[in-house]
Amino acid sequence: MTIPVMVPWLGEEEAEAAAEAVRSGWIAQGPRTAAFERAFADHLGVEHAVAVSSCTTALHLALIGAGVGPGDEVVVPSFSFVATANAVTYVGAVPVFADVDPATGNLTPATVEPLLTARTRAVVAVDQGGVPVDLDALRALLDPRGTTVVEDAACAAGSVYRGAPAGRGAELAAFSFHPRKLLTTGEGGMVTCRDGAVAARLRRLREHGMSVSAADRHAAPGGAALLETYDEIGFNHRMTDIQAAVGLVQLGRLPALVERRRALAGRYRALLAPLLGEDGGGRLVADPPHGTTNFQSCWLLLPDAFPVGRDDLLGRLAAAGISARRGIMAAHLETPYAGTARVPLPATEHLTRNSLVLPLHHFLTEEQQDQVAAALLAAAG
Repeated sequence: MTIPVMVPWLGEEEAEAAAEAVRSGWIAQGPRTAAFERAFADHLGVEHAVAVSSCTTALHLALIGAGVGPGDEVVVPSFSFVATANAVTYVGAVPVFADVDPATGNLTPATVEPLLTARTRAVVAVDQGGVPVDLDALRALLDPRGTTVVEDAACAAGSVYRGAPAGRGAELAAFSFHPRKLLTTGEGGMVTCRDGAVAARLRRLREHGMSVSAADRHAAPGGAALLETYDEIGFNHRMTDIQAAVGLVQLGRLPALVERRRALAGRYRALLAPLLGEDGGGRLVADPPHGTTNFQSCWLLLPDAFPVGRDDLLGRLAAAGISARRGIMAAHLETPYAGTARVPLPATEHLTRNSLVLPLHHFLTEEQQDQVAAALLAAAG
C-alpha cells in the first residue's frame, strides 16, 4: 500500500453533522454557517469571521476589504501556491513578487521593503506551510506607510504567533479548509477582520451583493416579504451549511490534530538527523523564534550534496510506495507570471527546486515513518 502524503481526520461525528444538515432541509448558507463563523471567530479571538467557498475567494474578498483595486500593486511571495498571486489579479491589481527567508519560507521586512512604491496598496503575507509569519515586524514597516497587511493564513489554523492563534493580529486574514489542511470542510474558507463595516460588506459581496441574506429573510417576520437590493456587483462565494456542520466538528479536533502532527514532525527530525545540518546540509521545517507551526506541510530541503535530484527522488519514493510531493511552488516560474519578477528571487528558487513535502497526517504510523526515513537515507547513500 502507498503511504499517503495526507489523510484528513474525518469520522462519524462529521458524517452525522452533515446528515443532520441535510435532514434539516437547510443545506445552503444558513444557521450552521453563522454558527461556524461565531465559533471560528471565538477560537481565533477576533471580532468578525466571514465563511466563504475557499481560501482563494477569502483572499479575493480580503483584498477588496483592504481597498485594493486596478492600478494598485500588492507585494506577495512567489514562494506560495499560485492562488495568492491570482487573487491580486482578480481585483485588477499587479502582484509584485518578493523573496522569502530561506529558513521559514516567509516574507520579511528586508525582502519586502525594496519593492515598495507609491502604488503599493497592500502586502499579502503567507504563513507558509503553517509557519507563522512575523506579522509585527511587517506591520512595523508597513503601518506607517498606510499599507495594509493581508495575512494569507491558508495553512495556519492551529499555528501560534507570539502566544496567540496565527491570524489574530491581522486587519484581514484568509484561511483555507481544503482537505490538505488540518481543519477541513472539503472546500471552504474564512475571512477574519476587525472592522464591522468591512465584515458586513464582505458578507454582502459573497452573496451577489445582496443587502439581505436568504437566511435573514427566512428568519424575519413576514419571511419572503422582506425585499433585498443589490447595491454593488458581488460574487457567489458562499459556504454551504453542510460544509459548516463539518467545520464545527473539525474545529473541536484541531488541538489534537496539532499535537499529533508536532509529535510526528519531531520524530522525523530525529530519524532524518544525518541529512540535517548547517552550511549546505538539509533542513526540515521548524518553529520560528516568534511562534509554533502546526506542520500543515512537513517540507524537507535536501542537502546541497544530495546525490539524487529532487524530481528523481520523488520517483524513487513513489516506486517504494511512498507518496510525497514537490516543495512549495514558485509562482513567478509558472506561465502566467513568467518574466514578471522585478528582482532576483534566489531563496525562493532554491527552496522550490530542492525541497519536497513528506507524508504527515494524523493516522501516520511509526512504521510508516521509518519506511519514509529509510528510503530517504538510502537515496542519500
